[in-house]
Amino acid sequence: MARHRALPLEGRIRAVLVSWGTALLLALAGAEVAAASEPVLRVGVVDGAPPCSYRDAGDWQGLSIELWNRIATREGLPYVVTEWPSVQEMLEATRTGRLDVAVGCINVSPDRLARYRFSLPFQEDGLAVMVLQSRLDLGRSFLAALLTPTLLQLLGGYLLVIALLALLTWAVEHYSRQPETLSHGRVRTFGKVFQVLATGPGSNTLVITTRGNAIVLVAYLVRIVSASLLVGYLTVNVAREVQGTAAGRIRSESDLRGLRVGVRSGTVSEALLKELNAGTTGPKVSILPMASIRSGFDLLVSGRVDALLGDNLQLSYLLTHSELNGALPSLALQGIRPESQAFAFASGLPQATAERIDLAISALKRSGVVSSLRQQATEPVSAPAR
Repeated sequence: MARHRALPLEGRIRAVLVSWGTALLLALAGAEVAAASEPVLRVGVVDGAPPCSYRDAGDWQGLSIELWNRIATREGLPYVVTEWPSVQEMLEATRTGRLDVAVGCINVSPDRLARYRFSLPFQEDGLAVMVLQSRLDLGRSFLAALLTPTLLQLLGGYLLVIALLALLTWAVEHYSRQPETLSHGRVRTFGKVFQVLATGPGSNTLVITTRGNAIVLVAYLVRIVSASLLVGYLTVNVAREVQGTAAGRIRSESDLRGLRVGVRSGTVSEALLKELNAGTTGPKVSILPMASIRSGFDLLVSGRVDALLGDNLQLSYLLTHSELNGALPSLALQGIRPESQAFAFASGLPQATAERIDLAISALKRSGVVSSLRQQATEPVSAPAR
């Protein structure tokens, strides 16, 4: 019988290395084939909707853009971005198969839910109405805050405490026997003590005893605390009165009838105004389409529109990021018809890909990434340090 000779040690090592190298090449080739088989998603975005999606210095930014970037990176989804003129046209593109994913803070309204396919919602938001306050409104609001019973009670309480401290000072320092009292009279002298304790300057001349100095110190503390309470009260109530002035004119969305209202085309806000116009025989809303939410603020300041209607998040962003230049904008209404917001999917998007995106959204919501992105998108931009 023929005998097989065993391979030398070097030959066996070479054979093992060759087999390992072949397996590695096959694995790499399989990975490249798998990567090549991953479809490139066509993603649509809309400009002019900060803080959700907008272009800044040529780059796409915003809450929804950043969220999509994290999802695509997490799931390894290749994609290309195209810009669309309005949300409505972008949604139609997903329905007809020209887009795979529409990215933005897209409201999932009942009529849209019946026509389009959406991802798992990542946040909820309502609509808001922004109006412009005049300086006359601010003056009236300040006067109204001054005439409230609570403010009169605060002032009365302060003056009463000072009067008691003045009486105590009068007794401790024996003002009834002092030469100044005898020459100027009791009423005039007491009035001086009261005035000095109430205002502060000259209080070191009122007393000479230890107990008298203690009373002056108490009066100082009363002035500090009372001043803080009065400033805080006026600040809160003036702001409340300004808000009340705006809300006094617009208490619900139906009060927009007869006004010129700016909205972005193809949005739920525009659909709401069209619904108002279709449901009444009275004054109609004059709908003025806006290219972007920022341009709407310029229209409001210049007086070409009476109000802006848009997502609560977007109008709040305007209040903190726009150059006011003396303007006094205010949100007259907030939280109108809150709805979930999500991405839109093409009807032909593979179910497996849609599920991967939904699971990524769920994981990013649970880990706090979505709420963190929302906070970063709306916080005021601090001035650079010099």
